[in-house]
Amino acid sequence: MTKPQMSEARRYQQLRAHLSYLKLDNAAEALPRILDEARAERLSMTAALERLLEIEVNATEERRLASRLRFACLPEPWTLADFDFAAQPGVDEKLLRDLATLRFLDDASNVLFVGPPGVGKTMLAIGLARSAVEAGHRVYFTTAAELAAKCHKAALEGRWNTCMRFFAGPRLLVIDELGYLPLPGDGAAALFQVINQRYLKSSTILTTNVGIADWAGAFGDATVAAAMLDRLLHRAAVVGIDGPSYRLRTHQAHADTIRQGVNAHVS
Repeated sequence: MTKPQMSEARRYQQLRAHLSYLKLDNAAEALPRILDEARAERLSMTAALERLLEIEVNATEERRLASRLRFACLPEPWTLADFDFAAQPGVDEKLLRDLATLRFLDDASNVLFVGPPGVGKTMLAIGLARSAVEAGHRVYFTTAAELAAKCHKAALEGRWNTCMRFFAGPRLLVIDELGYLPLPGDGAAALFQVINQRYLKSSTILTTNVGIADWAGAFGDATVAAAMLDRLLHRAAVVGIDGPSYRLRTHQAHADTIRQGVNAHVS
């Protein structure tokens, strides 16, 4: 092996070592392929370097997205593209398309999905939350009952302030199923404290089957309900959904498909 060849080989090994030292493992793994492409396509040094670093940037972003998704605790992988607006005429599609831009996060506005069970409130909330995660925002999903239980436990264990900081932290907090299950004795107060901590600072998406006019009765405390609504509605988009059950329609369509298959087999 000639001296220039040994020098080039040594330089290549040093480059691999530098990438590994900087923990650019994806770039280090892709280096041989990028060098081959550079020779085959006669890429400039700048173009080859850009292609190499793009691999590392993409891998880093994928890891960060995966981390944000783990933290978000979204119960389903739904996106807004999964929602059939044509099949649910009770949804204001124009408003949802505007919310999908995530502009409501810029001024810490809230979104309330109000309607009977099964109309797609949770699916739409998760779809918006997923969009926010993919856009780089910190998101957390919980049910109202889970939030109340965590706050109650934190109060008993002397971790109330830590719990409030946790729920105040995400850029977007999704509180699902408010009104489906009765909250514990201090649940309404805990929910108010979370909403108050986030007021004018971060956005909250809330889904509920309880009409806004009925909150006082649902929570058993008119004062707390009024204070909570005052903060939620100050900057908010209220999406009322009054239509057929999205969930039951899906089940019915599935049952019809099975029935047709059975009938065809019998025939």
